[in-house]
Amino acid sequence: MFGMQKPEVVIAYCPRCNWMLRSAWMAQEILSGFWEQLSRVALEPAEEGGHFSVRVGEKVVWERKRDGGFPNPKELKQRVRDVLDPERDLGHAEGP
Repeated sequence: MFGMQKPEVVIAYCPRCNWMLRSAWMAQEILSGFWEQLSRVALEPAEEGGHFSVRVGEKVVWERKRDGGFPNPKELKQRVRDVLDPERDLGHAEGP
């Protein structure tokens, strides 16, 4: 999908809502599973209050208001995988 250039993941979060630690934890989860396929994972303080989203390249894979809250690590990894490498098996993170 991305050719030779590795995409980046951007986690935008509301700093006024104290979501930076949650965002950093999610960044660590993404990096631990996809470090070879990404150029970077960036944290981006959002201008809009209450905002939280995760983008892979230009594709929004999670948006708090649209998707109903925050993802758990398993769900987030599946959505990132679906953009980066849909055929990839996530092992134990794939099961129920």
